[in-house]
Amino acid sequence: MKRGKKIIILSHCILNQNCVVKPYAKDQEEFFKFIKSFLLNNYGFIQLPCPELVILGLKRWGHVKDQLEYPNFKLECKKLLYSIVDQIDIYLKNGYEVKGVYGIKGSPSCGVNKTCRGDWEGEASCYKNLEDIINRVHLVSEKGIFMEILEELLKEKNIKLSFYDIDDWSEEID
Repeated sequence: MKRGKKIIILSHCILNQNCVVKPYAKDQEEFFKFIKSFLLNNYGFIQLPCPELVILGLKRWGHVKDQLEYPNFKLECKKLLYSIVDQIDIYLKNGYEVKGVYGIKGSPSCGVNKTCRGDWEGEASCYKNLEDIINRVHLVSEKGIFMEILEELLKEKNIKLSFYDIDDWSEEID
């Protein structure tokens, strides 16, 4: 098979909705058109690890960026990303095009243009009701923790890549 020498980097859940916090998993078919368009244009994929799954587990509650902005979560994210950044560097040094990084809009870890923030802590019983908790969550125009750290590590190696939320992709990929 001929190498396309083109790569995209994907948030883990784009290829594996099994890792998504309940009840937010989507039917994998929603991503099929996106993935297929790159496959048909001979792109390879680097699948990022899911930091929330690795660090917090599969039975985790939903989180907001504010809850993940602590030193150990960031350190663990860096550990997960070192080998990924090295792979990207290897591809670039060998003449490959790395089209960009695709994240998930709204994710506290992997959001690119939007992430969720919320002013909450403690037990759910501390709040009037579920609506009170939900009303504290807001989408903001910033990257999630994992994407911020990926961008920082790439910068350290003088690698500049474009970042996109999957909602921002176009069928005109070339």
